This record gives sequence, C-alpha cells and structure tokens, in this order.
Amino acid sequence: MFGYSPKSAANAYSKMNIETGVLAADPHKLIIMLFDGAIVAIVNAILQIQQGKIEAKGKSIAHAIRIVEHGLRASLNREVGGELAHNLDALYTYMVRHLLISNVRNDINKLNEIKTLLSDLRGAWEKIAPDKSNQDAAEAVVNKPRQPQPDALAPRKSSYISV
Repeated sequence: MFGYSPKSAANAYSKMNIETGVLAADPHKLIIMLFDGAIVAIVNAILQIQQGKIEAKGKSIAHAIRIVEHGLRASLNREVGGELAHNLDALYTYMVRHLLISNVRNDINKLNEIKTLLSDLRGAWEKIAPDKSNQDAAEAVVNKPRQPQPDALAPRKSSYISV
C-alpha cells in the first residue's frame, strides 16, 4: 500500500546511519570511513565479476574511483603535507588509473592489489589517530558543563531561628 518493504527500510536505515556517522565523525574518522567505503566497493566489484554482474561491477568500481579521487585525493593538503602528500597523490592517481583498467578487463588481481594498498593505508592512518584519552580530556575541559548560577530572585531558606 505505501511501498514498504523490509529491504527498503533496511536501506533507509543504513543510509541514515552512515549520514549520522559522517556528521558525528572527526576529520580523522572521516578518512577512515573513506578508506572503508572504497574497500567495500572493491570487494563488491570482485564478487560481482565472479557472479557475472557486469553492470553492478561497473557501478561499484565507479563508486571506488569517486571515493579515491574526490574523497581521499581531494583531502590532501599538498602545501602542508610536503613530500608525503605528493607521494599519496601519486599513489591515488595510480589507484584510479588501475581501477579504470580493471573495470575494462575485469581484472580481479588488480582489484585485489588496490584493495590491499587501501587496507595498508587505512591501517597506517588508524595508527596515527590522535590519542583518544588526551582528546577526551581536552573535550571535557572545552565542553565542561557550567555550574548553575543561583537565581538572585529565588526564595531562600531563612537562617533565622524562631523562638
């Protein structure tokens, strides 16, 4: 009657959960999420090649390319990042090129290579995460709840003792 199906509800929940995660994530966590998204897209593409789902494979690889190109590569700060940022830029360019080639050739080996590169970078990025205990302590100081101030007009207890 309303077009409800458990699958559409699950998709809507999944989309909402991802959007909520993005809104709540710090910049470091967002990069982790980009790595995860690209890896999942590549894993999906590999399965879709094996299942003969060529159109779906193309969409998955295109999704991985968008994440690498417009997410990971676009987030590089080449001015501040120096040689490391330039090396990552070259690596992301390599990944995009080989994702395109693997799409045309249905090359599972090349997809696995790119997935491994992304997984290795994700692991390295995770290891350099800001110290969570220090971050939590800093946030507690910055976001420390203020002590309520007494209301000057509120009635007060009398200190007089009646006889």
